[in-house]
This record gives sequence, C-alpha cells and structure tokens, in this order.
Amino acid sequence: MECLRNVNQFLCLLLLCLNFQATLSSSTYSSLATQVCSHEESAALIQFKRSFSLDKDASKECGHNGILSYPKTDSWKEGTDCCSWDGISCDNATGQVIALDLSCSWLYGTIPSNSSLFLLRHLQKLKLAYNDFHNSMISPDQFGQLANLLHLNLSSSGFSGLIPNSIFNLMNLTYLDLSSNNLSGTLELNMLSKLQNLEGLDLSYNTLSLNSDIDVDYTLPNLQYLQLVSCNISEFPHFLSRFEGLQHLDLSYNNLSLNSDIDLNYALPNLQYLRLSSCNISDFPHFLSRSEGLQHLDLSNNRISGQIPKWMWDVGKDSLSLLNLSLNSLTHLEQLPWKNMNILDLHSNLIQGSLPILPLDTRYFSISNNKLTGEINSFICNVKFLSVLDLSQNFLVGIIPKCLAKLSNLLVLNLGMNKLNGTIPSTFAKGCALKYLNLNGNLLEGPMTESIKDCRSLELFDLGKNNINDTFPHWLGALPGLRVLILHSNSFHGSIYGSRTNHSFQNLQILDLSNNNFCGPLPASYIKSLKQMMHLDQNFVPYMEEHINNYSVIYDYSTGPIRVKGLDMIGSAKFLTMYTGIDLSSNKFEGEIPRIIGELSSLSGLNLSHNRLSGHIPSSLGNLTNLEWLDLSANALTGMIPEELVGLLFLAVLNLSNNQLVGPVPREKQFATFDNSSYEGNEGLCDCPLSRPCKNPEPRSPPSLTLMNSNKINGYKIGFGW
Repeated sequence: MECLRNVNQFLCLLLLCLNFQATLSSSTYSSLATQVCSHEESAALIQFKRSFSLDKDASKECGHNGILSYPKTDSWKEGTDCCSWDGISCDNATGQVIALDLSCSWLYGTIPSNSSLFLLRHLQKLKLAYNDFHNSMISPDQFGQLANLLHLNLSSSGFSGLIPNSIFNLMNLTYLDLSSNNLSGTLELNMLSKLQNLEGLDLSYNTLSLNSDIDVDYTLPNLQYLQLVSCNISEFPHFLSRFEGLQHLDLSYNNLSLNSDIDLNYALPNLQYLRLSSCNISDFPHFLSRSEGLQHLDLSNNRISGQIPKWMWDVGKDSLSLLNLSLNSLTHLEQLPWKNMNILDLHSNLIQGSLPILPLDTRYFSISNNKLTGEINSFICNVKFLSVLDLSQNFLVGIIPKCLAKLSNLLVLNLGMNKLNGTIPSTFAKGCALKYLNLNGNLLEGPMTESIKDCRSLELFDLGKNNINDTFPHWLGALPGLRVLILHSNSFHGSIYGSRTNHSFQNLQILDLSNNNFCGPLPASYIKSLKQMMHLDQNFVPYMEEHINNYSVIYDYSTGPIRVKGLDMIGSAKFLTMYTGIDLSSNKFEGEIPRIIGELSSLSGLNLSHNRLSGHIPSSLGNLTNLEWLDLSANALTGMIPEELVGLLFLAVLNLSNNQLVGPVPREKQFATFDNSSYEGNEGLCDCPLSRPCKNPEPRSPPSLTLMNSNKINGYKIGFGW
C-alpha cells in the first residue's frame, strides 16, 4: 500500500515537471517569435506623432488618386507594443522597427532636423507621401544617417529646398520617390550614380535642373523605372543610353528636342514603357526602332504630323498593347499592324479616310475629333471584347450597325456629332453592359427603341439634336443608375404624364428635354421622384474606369450642352460631380410652376423659359439654396418677384424677362448684381435697375421664418461656385 502511494506521488511530480517544462518552452518560443519593440523606439514614435496636428486636407490628394486616407497615428498608444500600431512593421526576431508607412495619414506640420524620426536607425522602408510638411527641408544630415534604407518615398508632402547630397550616400536604396514637392536646385547626376542598387527613381513635378555635363563614365546598372515628368528638361537626356536595363521611362511635360545624334547612337533595348506626352516633339523618336519589346507608347499632345512612318509598324509589333497618339496633327492611317493592341487613342488629330480595321484584341478605341468619312463597317463588331468605342466628332454617314448594340462587353459607345441616319438599333443585348450612350448631333429619326431598358447599368444617355419623333420614354425611369438624360432638340411631343412609381428617375442628376414639342402641365409627379436632385450623392464618380491588362483607363463622361440663358455650357466631369440641372425650355408646357420644385434642394440650374407657363413664381424656389442659374423668361408669369429669392446666395444668372411680372425689383444680396436685361419685357416691374420708379411702393414682407432659418443653417459662402 505504501509502495502504491509512493508511485502515485512520483507520477504526480513527473506530470508537474513536464507541464512546467512545456510552459517554459512555449514562453521561450513565443518570446523568440514575437519580440516587442524597444522602449526607445516606441518613445521616438510617440514623440514624432505629437509633433503634428491632424488635418484631413493635408492628404486630400489621396482621394483624387483613389487612395484611402485616414489618421494612422490614432492607433499609437503609449504602453502598447508599437509593432502592432498602424503603419509600423518590425523585425520578428529583434523587434526593431524596420518599416514606417504614414502615407495619406493627415499629418500637418514641419519635420525639424532634430526630429525623433531619425532615431529609428533600423528603418529599411520609409513612406511619408501625401501629407503636408509645410515646406520642411529634407534634413541634409539626419536622412543620411538612415543607412539601412531600401525604400524612401517623400512624394506629394510639401518638402522644399535642395535635395541634400547625403541622400545619395544611402548606398542600399533601391527605390527613391521625391516627386510632387517644391524641391529646387541642380541635380548632379554623378552624385546620383552613387546609388548603384537603385531600381526606381521619381523626381517628377519639381523645379530641378539636371547637370549631366561630366566626364565620368557612370551608369546605374539596376535602374528599371525612371520618371522625370515636368522637370524643366530642355533636351533629350543623352545619358539615358547608359541605363541599358531601363524598362519604364516617363519624361512628359518637358520641352524636349530630338536630334539625329540621339537617333544614331541611342538604344534602350529593354524599354517596355515610354511616355513623352506634351514634350513639343515633332517626329516619332527613331531610337524606338531598337525597342522591340515595347508595350506602352504615349506621344500624345505633341506636334507630330503626317502619317505614322512605316518603320514604326515593326516597333513592338508583337508586344505593343497601348498606343496614345492623341492631340497631334496626324493626317493618314494606313494600317494598324499591332496584333496585340488593347488600348488605342487617336482622338483630336486630322486623320482622314475611312474607319480603320481594328486588331481583334482591342478593348479601348478613340478616334474622335478627326475627319473620318464613310460608313461604320460592321467588321468592327468582330472586336468582341471592345469596352470603349468613341467615333464622335467626325463626318461618318450611313446607319448604325445593328451588331454594335449586341456587343455585350461594350461600356461606352459615343457616336455623337456625325451624320449618321436611320433609326436607333432596335435590339440591345440582353446582357447589355453600356454605361454611356451618346448619339447626340446626328440625323437619327423614327421612334426610340424600348430595348434600351435592357442596359440596366446605363448612367448617361444623350440623344440630343436628332430627328426623333416620339412621346416621352417613361420606360427609361426603370434604369436604376441613370444620371444624365438628354433628349433636347428633337420632335418629342405630347404630355408627360405622371410616374406610376415613386422610384422613376430617382438618381437622375441632369434632365434636358428642351427644344421639343412637349405640352400640358409640368410633370410634378416625376419631379417628386427626383431624389438625387434633393440630396446629391457627392461620392458619385463621373467617369468609367476600366482595368485593361494592368492599365487603368479612364473615360470621362462629357455631358451637355446644357443651355443657360441662351449659352451652351459644354458639360464636363466637374459638371457631373458638382451640378444638377433641369432644362425644359422651348416647349409648350402650360399651367403653373409646381411648388414641389422647391424640394429639389441640390438643384444648380433651372431653365423653364419659352413655354406657356402662367401664375405666380412659387416662393418655394427660395429653398433652392444651391441654385446658380434660373431662367423663367418668355412665359406668362404674373405677380411680384418673391422676396424669398433674395436668399439664393449663389445665384449668378437670372432671367425673368418677357413675362407679366409687377412690383418693385428686389435689390438685396445677389439681386444687386443683375442688370436691366434680367427683367426687360415686364411692363409692371419698377425700381432700379429699371428706369421706371415705383409710384406707390408697397412695403415688402420679411422673408419667411423657414427661409431665414435655412440661411442661418447653411451659412454664407464666397463666390458663385462656377
């Protein structure tokens, strides 16, 4: 019995020892696997955080580039492991901070030369891009002490002054980005050549000058990526021929000169990407003949004229996937020999002749604003993966090929401003992906085709300036994403009866039905469903972004024209993001202006001119606090000008002429800026700016309490917002 008791005690003791050893081993392994950062580095980071204020505007460029910005340093708390903080990466074995990424972090303030940032001596990667360091200098001594840096990105962060030579002592650097700052001075390329491990360099958008006039035979053997956009370069840099490994080169927005010496001696055999946009060059760079693997070529916005030379047909013949020759003076296009072409932009040249036959892999093709003639050959429908097709502003004739409406991958179809006739294709693909359909300015006739409602993703539909004879297409209200509907200058007719649902056209932002033969009362029930005009979605992006073989291609939606007081305002991306507008002018609408229009609080423009409207101007229009232009001219409106309109602080254009209005003209606020032309043709109106004084001026009642409260809530802004 005693022996059994001893055995049990031994087993218990053995289990305790094994458990303790396992716990100790686990603790030791955990400590080795996840070392915490040192107190010194944690304190340095907290001190660095405290040297800045947070200002969202300091990182506003991030939003413009589609990058999320937020204050990363909010997660930095004393007493916690800094390796777990946002933007921090540590070495797993030592706990040392090796990477600091505070790009797009709302940081505002200066970085002094004694900043605690420079205590992080183990840093290998430092990204401070898209903040505002308020013209801080790049410290000549301290940055040079971060000897382990491999990646340094200080772009778009408000640095100024000279690039210190100490930067070029960071021998381990593989990537350096100082672009979009206020850096100045002369960049000595012999200093740059000290960075023998450098693979990527971007110095764009600074006021630098390059000094390459040296005798030393230097090179950067590993350099693959070089951007010197808008760097005041006045001649093509001859030293680039020494960078034989260069794959990506962008020298856009420099005033370059290309001479024969460069063509004879130049060779960049590994070049894949070349962008020389807006460089004032007049010829195709002949050194490209040695770049057999070229994939991306952008020579847009230059002075290149004539036709594409035949030697160019062999450049990237099997590899070229993007070619941008837009905004030049090319006149002829014999053929397109690049069989792997995906993106081809030839807009705004002087190209004559018929539409070229596209490579079958083309996904983006723009040849707008040229001098093409002839018909649209149905061969174009063999390009099955076409996403963007823009043939606008040419002299094309004939009918629209029916097969175009059946291309299921097509997102953008712009045939506007040609001489196309016939009818709109009667059948659109069931899986129609169209977001943008522009047929403006042609000779199309007949009724509309209801098959367009199969294009459920449609955002912009422009059928203006044609000969369409039909009633209002109520069925378009079923398109959930429709933002822009332009039907002006056709032969639409009849009354616009009310919507059967409360969801018709709820996302519509621009409605132009002007210059037609619509009649009856204004469509109050449709106006009631225009939810987007009541609360504008500021997050809407007015362009289509398509990713094509690692390229991000953006097609801006152009809208309009929208008429403001007889002027054509050609629409733009800005128009779509900032404006909402209704133009029902030059029809035969009659009756009173419905009060419900006053609920469209995001409305920027309203044109009801040249109709048969009667009754008083509703005081509810005073609730349109974002209104910038209002045209009610050439109707039969009566009564006084509502005092509530004085509260329209952004109103820049007003036309109430040729009505039957009476009483004194308001002179407060914006009304003090309008001249006689805004009121002429109203015999009953009086007082300045008119020459007729009021005989028995009646005191005006003060603005309503609702309007006064509205003004108080919204506050005042400077300017008109144009």
